[in-house]
Amino acid sequence: MNNFLLRILLGIVLLFTVSCSNPSKKTIDFTTLFEKSQGTETPEYKDIITYYKNLSEAYSQISLFSFGQTDSGEPLHLVVYDKNGIYNVDEIKNSSKNRILINNGIHPGESDGIDASMMLLRDLVQNDSLQKKYQNSIVCIIPVYNVGGSLNRNSHTRANQNGPLEYGFRGNARNYDLNRDFIKQDTKNAAAFAEVFHSVDPDVFIDNHVSNGADYQYAITHLFTQHNKLGGSLGSFLQNKMRPSLEQSLAKKDIIITPYVNVWGTTPENGFSQFFDSPRYSTGYTTLFNTLGLMVETHMIKPYKIRVEQTYELLVSAFDFTEENSNKIKRLRANIISEILAKKTYPIQFVVDKEKYRNLKFKGYEGMYIESKVTNGKRLFYDKNKPFEKDTRYFDEFKVTKEIEIPKAYILPKGWHQVIARLDNNLIKYTRFIKDTTILVTVNHIANFKSRNAPYEGHYLHYNTEVFSSIEEVTFKKGDLYIPTHQNGVRYLLETLEAEATDSFFNWNFFDTVLQKKEGYSAYVFEDVAEQILKDNEFLKNEFENKLKTDKDFQKNPRKQLDFIYKNSPYYEKAHLMLPVFKVY
Repeated sequence: MNNFLLRILLGIVLLFTVSCSNPSKKTIDFTTLFEKSQGTETPEYKDIITYYKNLSEAYSQISLFSFGQTDSGEPLHLVVYDKNGIYNVDEIKNSSKNRILINNGIHPGESDGIDASMMLLRDLVQNDSLQKKYQNSIVCIIPVYNVGGSLNRNSHTRANQNGPLEYGFRGNARNYDLNRDFIKQDTKNAAAFAEVFHSVDPDVFIDNHVSNGADYQYAITHLFTQHNKLGGSLGSFLQNKMRPSLEQSLAKKDIIITPYVNVWGTTPENGFSQFFDSPRYSTGYTTLFNTLGLMVETHMIKPYKIRVEQTYELLVSAFDFTEENSNKIKRLRANIISEILAKKTYPIQFVVDKEKYRNLKFKGYEGMYIESKVTNGKRLFYDKNKPFEKDTRYFDEFKVTKEIEIPKAYILPKGWHQVIARLDNNLIKYTRFIKDTTILVTVNHIANFKSRNAPYEGHYLHYNTEVFSSIEEVTFKKGDLYIPTHQNGVRYLLETLEAEATDSFFNWNFFDTVLQKKEGYSAYVFEDVAEQILKDNEFLKNEFENKLKTDKDFQKNPRKQLDFIYKNSPYYEKAHLMLPVFKVY
């Protein structure tokens, strides 16, 4: 036997020996529980993470990272696909590739995206043509966002839902609904999400859900972030290019899709409006950093297998769209901050424009009210034997009802630690005064507001807030924050620090201590002081007397009269109803 043949034979023996003692990790069966169960089951949390861990060990294109900690005590995981592999989180944000972030299991009973994502990433690494197709994309997936809810597994809390057999619970480990927590960040989950989000800085964000509500023929609906709120060229692109492109792509796959059917207790053929995703919601939050956002809402009554398969196909269509429009998306995102600042004003409140709508060819079922077999009343019934397609008015245009002038900067006293922590979580840039400094600033005072009568996600949320402003010289202390608005987080600052904005820090109770007076007066003592104040202040005296003449309630209430003088005197505390957020123009 010559040396050449001998080397070949020895090589074969060595290869066989190594293969037997250390079998290739790629021989692991990556068939998911969803597939093995014929589309009826979804895996437990630990099995989901193990699946991705094994996938990352078998394929260099997959990386598994962990961030912070959730309320359950477990970290938040991020799975990353890149054709060339990602070995450090910083590589994601610094890459010129398309960046897509998918969030799953925010409501763990809505597990469609969990299973669709597991199959999709496996298919990516096992298919060379798909890797070539998406070579310019980095796909980032949060396997399960609500870890605590996922660990709280049951078969009954999704009473209206058609599968899977077992699933997690909507509330997290502290019973928060995480899709109301993005701006207020009461949970460790939300803080970890912010770290993930800013590490990825996604061009496109997709959050996978399952909807409740009316019945109709669609197994899947879309809920794009509201385009008027996203605004400008980016909002126009979302409405006129991204949305119709995804609809058309799915139509070619024989998948019918419609906007999220935003009706409760009525039938949708009478018309419905787009859901307004303020910053408490995932896509409302991601909009603050100029990301194109989309919630996927499959329909609870449709079979689980169909829901997952259609979620999978929508994700593929979103990948395709992002690849095809990469340069356009990058350019729009790069220019949006200048576009916002150039307008000088920023909208903080919207309402549905009832004069504008478009017609949908809506595919529904005839609805009627029939006698209930359970109660002594009537119940809504959708007749599956009577499908229809009708022109339905869809109101997806919103108009601005309140806008503010964008300040040059905000100033926040250093003592408001909870707010500062959230600014830090969201990479907001600021400096601190190096010494006590007096500046002429605009001061906002709370004029009116209403509050919820019942707790809402751990808060008694304020709404219909109104402010009035004054211009004053204020001395700020060494260490107070000076926060310029000319930065990537300008939307975040405007939506949180402007008290009248829907999900402002004021409305979420972060500044409630200014609503309560800390000092007061005894009427019998203050009477003499008030007398002297009116003698010394002719202008106030005239105002007081005029109010006595014109205001009947005031005439009848001596306490209100004394209180009027007190509130217009130097004795009245400045902190009461004064928002501790100051504006520099």
